[in-house]
Amino acid sequence: MIKNNLTEGNISKVLLKLALPIMGTSFVQMAYNLTDMFWVGKLGSLAVAAVGTGGFFMWLSMAFIFISKIGAEVGVAQSVGRDDVTGIRSTVKSALQINVILALVYGGILMLFKRPLIQFFDIKEVEVVDQAVAYLAIVGGGMIFSFSNQVFTAILNGYGNSRTPFVINVIGLLINMVLDPLLILGGGPFPALGVKGAAIATVIAQMIGTCIFVYNMRKDPVLFSGLDFFKFTESKRIKQIIRLGTPVALQSGLFTIFAMFIARVIAGYGATPVAVQRIGSQIESISWMTAGGFSTAISAFVGQNYGAGKWDRIKRGYFTALYLVGGIGIFATCLLYFGGGTIFSAFLEEEEAVRLGIDYLKILAYSQIFMCIEITTAGAFNGLGKTVPPSIVGIILNFLRIPTAMFLTTVDSLGLNGVWWSISSTSILKGIILTSWFIIVLGVNLQPKEEKLIVKTQN
Repeated sequence: MIKNNLTEGNISKVLLKLALPIMGTSFVQMAYNLTDMFWVGKLGSLAVAAVGTGGFFMWLSMAFIFISKIGAEVGVAQSVGRDDVTGIRSTVKSALQINVILALVYGGILMLFKRPLIQFFDIKEVEVVDQAVAYLAIVGGGMIFSFSNQVFTAILNGYGNSRTPFVINVIGLLINMVLDPLLILGGGPFPALGVKGAAIATVIAQMIGTCIFVYNMRKDPVLFSGLDFFKFTESKRIKQIIRLGTPVALQSGLFTIFAMFIARVIAGYGATPVAVQRIGSQIESISWMTAGGFSTAISAFVGQNYGAGKWDRIKRGYFTALYLVGGIGIFATCLLYFGGGTIFSAFLEEEEAVRLGIDYLKILAYSQIFMCIEITTAGAFNGLGKTVPPSIVGIILNFLRIPTAMFLTTVDSLGLNGVWWSISSTSILKGIILTSWFIIVLGVNLQPKEEKLIVKTQN
């Protein structure tokens, strides 16, 4: 009998038990990101702009990670629901094989083409470009660790064990937080490496996390027992993982590419707005990273119950998750709108940067609850193995941010704020549309069998 079964028991307790460690990881990740920006911010807005620019390609890496990550998470969860140990092991092996290949290819591209990639943003300040190139070269070399940690986490979350990845990820993040000030600003035997120090700290922490994952995975008799990772014998499973993960990967990749075009619009206003957007997005992550925790939890929950054929439990679990994440969205709205200035001034001291940061956070505050329910609903769709609907909604509306931003920035009363409004308004629409779509899917699948047959015959 497989442990970590999510198809039985009190739904709220099951979801919270699974979601809280994932949310805990998200909060620690948020704390790290803010700490990272805090220490880099001590070097000035140009250094923040450099890390922010190089960070786009860390963000883009998620597109490739999602191919194996989503396939692993959904495949493992649905196999657990069917009590299929062979299916679990097959999914784990294939996901890890895909992940290693993609990590090596993507990391190699970053190191080989680092300068042309950074020059895409058309940043005028030479210092920002040089620092971003150096940052990208280092994180590219450690990409295998970033990829591996994400997929190990997805496998364990799909299995219903979110506590182990929480502990391991927290260890890595705490190491990163300790190394940041030592390597960025220097101290004792450590030289001040600036932006390079931030990159080195990230790679070291991720490498340690990977080592701990590998050590722990050997202990689990169900997930990792008897797997030969050097033999590619699961072609059907590999195709299934790619089929599940590709729509999410495509959405993530295009989201980042669209964000890069938005960044070019922002860069037209100077390096300070680029830094403002970078820090503002990290502050805003209090909501989207928490919602991401619920998204992962509901994906595993829905996946296991879908494998067990329990549609009514899926419905009740989904609305329970929306209720919980809605409260987070409301809290984030109040925090960003009323406390944005106080929070932002802790990262950058320039008066213009603080003023722009307050505008950014107030405008994004309106979309927080919609963004939270969209992210959670995407997780529910993923658990069903229906990864296309969230991708369609995300790709279309994320693309619309570009023409919307270009138009709104021409309005004299908006200027740069037009970019922020383009992001906020499309987030609101994504939340409304995707949630409505999932409710329709639930309604169709919860019809009595006789009624479904009549509807099908009439059609």
